[in-house]
Order: sequence, then structure tokens, then C-alpha cells
Amino acid sequence: MVTRLYLIRHGQSAGNAEGRFGGHSPTPLSELGKKQAQMTAEHFARENISAIYSSDLSRAVQTAEPLAELLDIPIIKTTAFRERKIGVLEGLTFDESKEKYPNDYYALVKRDIAHVITGGESYRQLLRRTTGALHEILRIHRGEKIVIFSHTGTICFMTLHLLGAIHRKTQTTPWLVTSNCGVNRFEIRGRKNIRAMAINDTRHLTEISGNDAFAAK
Repeated sequence: MVTRLYLIRHGQSAGNAEGRFGGHSPTPLSELGKKQAQMTAEHFARENISAIYSSDLSRAVQTAEPLAELLDIPIIKTTAFRERKIGVLEGLTFDESKEKYPNDYYALVKRDIAHVITGGESYRQLLRRTTGALHEILRIHRGEKIVIFSHTGTICFMTLHLLGAIHRKTQTTPWLVTSNCGVNRFEIRGRKNIRAMAINDTRHLTEISGNDAFAAK
């Protein structure tokens, strides 16, 4: 029995367009982000999706809404799939973060998974809160097609987890880029039988100029 999982990053947010860290901030979609969300919805409306889950942050929910409307199924919102909480860095540009909080900034960009950002959380804590919810969803919807709308950092670490590329002794990780409304596609036959079918798939967005704007969390 094959479960098909689609991890989808939210559309471009106003913060993304300005090159700012979003974190848990309630950042809405930009006009480009709304177009990306609509095109994503039109593509996945043909996929016989069984359930739609989303981070409860506004930019993820806004991205999920067009698909939910087309399929007439509810969005199940959860804090589990929020972006990493980045505390003092939220709302800052990369240059501002580097200047004001260099220790936190460099730990973040080097993906030190144990480092807890001032006022925020670590990548390890992010991984812990997302994977528990992910495996419960896979259990409930075994054999179905599931969409999860989330954020670049969260999707990166869920993907690393599904690929078996992160464990208790891991100290740093590679960064798996997910563009706005990019999709990571998986076929799951069991915890030890997972196939990554596509990483950062943006083929459904080719008609939108600038669809590769992935510059922030």
C-alpha cells in the first residue's frame, strides 16, 4: 500500500520579497505568492488528494486555501509544521542579523542543529516537533495522497528525516533548498521503504516569472 506525500513550501511572502527572516511572524503572501498558490492548487486539484495539512502561520494557510476551495476539503492547521522559531532574528534581513546577532546568525547558516537561537529554538527541537506529527499523519492516511503546506526549514528537516540523513549524533546538515511553492514528493511503503520522487519540483510554476524566489524562511 503506497502513501503519497507532498511537502509544499508556501508561496512568496512579503518578508521573502524583502529578504527578511520570517520565523513565526504572521507574514502574508505577496501578489506573486498568491499567483504561485493558485497555480499550485490547480495542479494538485488533479491529484486526488485525501487530506490537506498546514502550518498555522498565515503564509502557509493562504497557500493552502486555494487547493482546499477547489477540492472542498478542510485545511487541518497545526503548530507542528511551523517554521523554526528564530527569536531575535525574526523580521531582520540577513545583513542585519549578521551585524546584530552574529553568533545566532552563523549557527543558523552553518546548520548547527543543537544551537538554540536567542528567544527561539534549535533545529533539533524543530525536527522533534515536526516528525512526531508527520508519522502520525502517515499512519492515519496510509495508502492515501496527503499534502502538507509548510516552510523551507521545516521541509528541509522533514526531508532529511525521511531520507534517513539525520540521526542523534548529527551535528550539522546540508541545506535542501525549497523554492516558494516548490514540492518534495515521496512514495512511502513503510518506514524503511521511502522513495523520494522529486525534490524542489517547480514545474507547475513555469509560467510565472520569478517563481524561483526562495530567499528566506
